[in-house]
Amino acid sequence: MTQHKTGIGIAYLIAGISVFSVQDLILKFISGGYPLYQAMLIRGLTSIPFLLVFAHFDGGIRSLFTAGLPRMILRGGVMFVAYFSFYIALAGLPLPTTVALYYSGPLFITVLSVFFLNEKVGLISWIAVLAGFVGVLIMVRPGSDLFDWAALLPILSGLTYGMAMIAARRMGVRETATALAFWGNNVFLTCAALMALYYADGSHIVETHPSLAFLTRGWITPYPHDLILMMTCGVVAALGLWLLTQAYRIAAASTVAPFEYMGLIWSVLWGWIFWRDWPDAQGWLGIGVIAGAGIFVLLRESRQPKSG
Repeated sequence: MTQHKTGIGIAYLIAGISVFSVQDLILKFISGGYPLYQAMLIRGLTSIPFLLVFAHFDGGIRSLFTAGLPRMILRGGVMFVAYFSFYIALAGLPLPTTVALYYSGPLFITVLSVFFLNEKVGLISWIAVLAGFVGVLIMVRPGSDLFDWAALLPILSGLTYGMAMIAARRMGVRETATALAFWGNNVFLTCAALMALYYADGSHIVETHPSLAFLTRGWITPYPHDLILMMTCGVVAALGLWLLTQAYRIAAASTVAPFEYMGLIWSVLWGWIFWRDWPDAQGWLGIGVIAGAGIFVLLRESRQPKSG
């Protein structure tokens, strides 16, 4: 029975990562014609009814309103930075590069867990973390003509994602996964609305870089098929959350977490199919080092005794 649940958990996680990869693909598509805050607003509004349904089956609507609400909102702000920086990077970088740099998150989680959770990290794991950050440098290529400042954005995303996951470890004892997602989505929606108030009239657009244009261009009335794509992001976000939550509920996190790196495979596949983006030799080296180090750290950490 345990092996059966593990298999189902892995299947849920792979499905969830695959679903979320579609959101990355859609946002990459629309980044050349629409502002990010517009997609974020539509995505956030579309997600609300789905998250309320999930809340009904995950402790009830009352579980959304607990004494931990201020902390959930604060964590939502950190998650907003993680998602926002990742989405902005999509406009200026190849999809595989953006996703690979984002997967520095597990490395940051390992480092942060030492300072905030008093967890022990062995020498071999520290070496793997260091190797992973070397992989990040290989992909960012600082000082070279190929360096793009936008490459720093998915690294910021990985760092803030790691901070949010550390917070989730502490808060998850008292709060449901749906409550964390619900308030995170509300913060996401509020920040998008504030950006819309500032940028919607189109008077602050900066077109010197694709990422800046994606942030600053004015509101554009979407074509019906583009509106459907933006709303699909909301469905994807809610469904992906449910699939990932189910995966970690029914199977050991240490078993399913390494399969999150399936996202790298999807990013390379989508990038090649739709934009003919194919990493060069240095890019492949960086992807391999980051993924290898991340998977090793996840597996190694799961076997180490925790303290604190």
